[in-house]
Amino acid sequence: MLIWGLFILCIIIFLALDLGVFHRKAHVVSTKEASIWTTIWFVIALSFSGVIFWLFKEGIIDNPTNLEPQQAVLKYITGYFVELSLSIDNVFVIAVIFSSFAIPAKYQHEVLFWGIIGAVVFRALMILFGVALINKFDWIIYVFGAFLLFTAYRMLKSSDSQVDPKSTKLFKLVKKIFPITYQMDGDKFFIRRMGVRAATPLFMALIVIELTDILFALDSIPAILAITTDPFIVFSSNIFAILGLRSMYFLISRMLDKFRYIHYSLVIILTFVGVKMILSHHIEFNEWLSLGVITISLLGGIILSLVIPDKNQEKLE
Repeated sequence: MLIWGLFILCIIIFLALDLGVFHRKAHVVSTKEASIWTTIWFVIALSFSGVIFWLFKEGIIDNPTNLEPQQAVLKYITGYFVELSLSIDNVFVIAVIFSSFAIPAKYQHEVLFWGIIGAVVFRALMILFGVALINKFDWIIYVFGAFLLFTAYRMLKSSDSQVDPKSTKLFKLVKKIFPITYQMDGDKFFIRRMGVRAATPLFMALIVIELTDILFALDSIPAILAITTDPFIVFSSNIFAILGLRSMYFLISRMLDKFRYIHYSLVIILTFVGVKMILSHHIEFNEWLSLGVITISLLGGIILSLVIPDKNQEKLE
């Protein structure tokens, strides 16, 4: 429990420094700043693999799945890349939410900051619940695998048209709970109008992002449980992917039109992980194979997006 406590304390310190020091004043996050922070979080996440190796080598942390230090590191890195790649799809949705609620660019970082705190709590609960289910009921892994295959199919068949968050049942439900106003007042989440405390578009965007992340977690948690059921590896790799999501959003949200084929990369990754879960009791998949499929899928989607011309863009020109 000491290691878990120290890890969570470090995350709290990272977040406190982020909002209290580096982003104390609301401002528009430039592409350069986003690139720097994306690199910082990526380096921190990969460097933590050294901590994973040390913890498992010295036997400092519980090792319920009897992993060797090298295996633990490989599973951590693979799990991190799975979560990071699935987070890309989240970026597209966040961009639509901010656009729908007309959130000024200078306040988007603060909304994402509080959104990530909620995501950390919810995902921690879902990870513990998911690990407990798999450890108690072996057959549940087939359910998770089938769910991921269904998600991949749904993603493949989904329409390219964007859905307005304000027209969803999710938004209408939240609207019934909170009096809302479409008036902005700086970075305030609530303001008083005619004696009533009403939620601003900032708060509404935050709530929709939080609820959307829970839906995304239903895909990402089973995906990483296909890599390992070690609670600490699952939690740490998941959290580092979430922490890097904000800077990654500001880095690639301005280039969404260029990454047209990333969508298919995610379909391949989800399909592979789903098949791996379903066959896990019959075939042992090498972790290098898993890492290779994820890496090649992502790079392939990026390269194809850059190399193949966008016909719609050419028509506009």
